Amino acid sequence: MQDFSTRVLAWYDVYGRKHLPWQAPGNPNYIYYTWVSEIMLQQTQVTTVIPYFNAFIARFPDVNALAIADSDEVMALWAGLGYYARARHLHQAAKIIHNDYQGRFPDTFDSLQALPGIGRSTAGAILSLALGQRHAILDGNVKRVLCRHARVAGHPSQAKVSQALWRLAENYTPNERCASYTQAMMDLGATVCTRTKPKCHQCPVQVDCQARIDGCVSEYPSKKTKKALPLKQVIFWLVTDNTRVYLEKRPDTGIWGGLWGLPESPVEVEVEAQAEAQTEAQTEAQAEAQAEAQTEATVNQLIADKLDALLDTLSVSLLMVEKKALLQHAFTHYRLQIHPVLVTVDALPQGVLIEALTVTSQNKTVDVAMPTPVAKLIEKLANGLLG
Repeated sequence: MQDFSTRVLAWYDVYGRKHLPWQAPGNPNYIYYTWVSEIMLQQTQVTTVIPYFNAFIARFPDVNALAIADSDEVMALWAGLGYYARARHLHQAAKIIHNDYQGRFPDTFDSLQALPGIGRSTAGAILSLALGQRHAILDGNVKRVLCRHARVAGHPSQAKVSQALWRLAENYTPNERCASYTQAMMDLGATVCTRTKPKCHQCPVQVDCQARIDGCVSEYPSKKTKKALPLKQVIFWLVTDNTRVYLEKRPDTGIWGGLWGLPESPVEVEVEAQAEAQTEAQTEAQAEAQAEAQTEATVNQLIADKLDALLDTLSVSLLMVEKKALLQHAFTHYRLQIHPVLVTVDALPQGVLIEALTVTSQNKTVDVAMPTPVAKLIEKLANGLLG
């Protein structure tokens, strides 16, 4: 039987993806393209990444162009792609390459891994794909292939499981055609050994895949025990004079770091009032109704407490205040329930923060980076659809 890598490479030669926008061998910026694409592809599918990559490269064609760019412009081109720390790290790393490496991309594993946002697998992928160096990778697709092929029990995030997978990845990586093999493993996981409904009959390593042989492919990788995501609630203040909307720059750290957002106020409801535990005399519906009533009362009190200070800060006069329909947003570790409050004022003063966004009937906006929920609210407001 041919060894693992030989079979994977033979499959890649016929079925592998060879015409993605960042696959540009011979281009002097190929390593830069590879880096940008690898960062974008973290936690994100290829079809989603392609238009973002094309727009990003059109504006920042090389690492030096990215290094000298304004952070707001970088974040604006990333807006909607999510996981915004990736964009901040990309920009920080570009500045380091520009200043410390005279704009020449590092070509050693240690120097590359020392840059912000680049870990072991990403460094290996960049050097393998762009320079043909022999480095193993272990992204989500590769983990899935290896877990199933060798029936590696346990979740890949566990230290022992990760170590076992890295050993397999290192052992299987060939000494030749390293770039093709790296791309092949990513393609195999993305198109054949998929998370659901894997196409085992098309897999080049099906003959000795232990999970397939034992009929338990769907059980690998082992699932992580899911816990109920905690709920956080917040008021988003939509302050508008019917022409413009007030935005403010968020801190660089934390969720949506460095993006433009709406003023917000956390909604903290007393635990005992949330009816997490149902008393014997209560039905589930009654408990939920009690929790909703308490949340409503808390939001109303916050509006009463915070509105005047917000108006004073902007030196504006109130025309109308309205609570709007709730908006839900999910993060990896918690759920966010947004209470939009539309605050219509007489006239917003001129200023950088306020000029950041102009709402018109055609929904034309200045290109700034906003969190997805904020962009949705602005779009609904612009189109008269804010319920």
